[in-house]
Amino acid sequence: MARFAGKSSKKTGLPPGTLVHIGRTVSEEVTITSLVYDRDHAEDHEVGDIGECFPLPDRQKVTWINVDGLHDVKTIERIGEQFGFHPLFLEDIVNTGTRSKIEDFGEYVFIVMKILYQDEGNDEITAEQISLVLGKNYVVTFQERKGDVFDHVRNLIHSPGGRVRKEGADYLAYLLIDSVVDHGFGFLEHLGDAIEDCEEMLLGKPDRESYQRIHTLKKDALFLRKAVLPMREIVTYLERGESDLIGKSMRIYFKDVYDHTIQIMDTLDTYRDIIGGLLDVYLSSISNRMNEIVKVLTIFATIFIPLTFLAGVYGMNFDYMPELHWHWSYPVFWLVSIAIGLSLLAVFKKKKWI
Repeated sequence: MARFAGKSSKKTGLPPGTLVHIGRTVSEEVTITSLVYDRDHAEDHEVGDIGECFPLPDRQKVTWINVDGLHDVKTIERIGEQFGFHPLFLEDIVNTGTRSKIEDFGEYVFIVMKILYQDEGNDEITAEQISLVLGKNYVVTFQERKGDVFDHVRNLIHSPGGRVRKEGADYLAYLLIDSVVDHGFGFLEHLGDAIEDCEEMLLGKPDRESYQRIHTLKKDALFLRKAVLPMREIVTYLERGESDLIGKSMRIYFKDVYDHTIQIMDTLDTYRDIIGGLLDVYLSSISNRMNEIVKVLTIFATIFIPLTFLAGVYGMNFDYMPELHWHWSYPVFWLVSIAIGLSLLAVFKKKKWI
């Protein structure tokens, strides 16, 4: 699960359609679950044999097949053979650096999305790729790891009398896509809180840690935008109903998802402007601190210039300097030096330089 993109160089020189897993290495086994439901019943179970996934049990029912784990390319390839998926988009499924997109193959629609996670133990945000295939009466999802944000969708399916039980596969696809988009609001809240904390740090005592924090926020905002921006293209295509697999009644639902993506993008743009402003505040604070330091040093240097002059004059090794032989010459020298220093301080104070 790469932060921005996997090492796509592993595919160099290979023929198109060759499945090569690009992403984080995991030791977990690939698990396949199947959830079949209609208006009256809903049943889910773990699939032991890929052959159980196809042919689908009943054309009058909706089947949701979920695959956790992309590192076993042979399993992904066998699933693709069962459903007749194109090798090129199977290649995109196992490449976790694929940009979010949508492709319509007529009999099915292929969608790649990114869902964001906060790494435990640090503030780094990473993305997991979720691939979704929408067919006439089925949905197949491919995820990098176990655990997702679709639990509430499963609960809706298992709830008798729910709307999802009365609708088709396109409504299920809508719920899954909406879950991915809405998951981004949590990261917007996290980013907003982090920006407020950074503002308080800058108003206090800005230091190198503050600069590093601003740089991290800037990268996170860019990362969020990179993950969310392509979702507009996906939802726009679905909203227009250009695919025969999307019913006309679903357009209003995808319009709502589109509004959510726009809201996230607008908030991200605002946060990016604020982060840019934080960087300006940091640079201004550092410049002001430097000016204060230079001002203090300048004041000391200005005070000691005449004192240095006097010390230099009376430090010369001439024999005929009358003041050197006066009885009170030493205390007079100190009185004059102190008077000069105090006079300069009074002038600086009057001009409000200190």
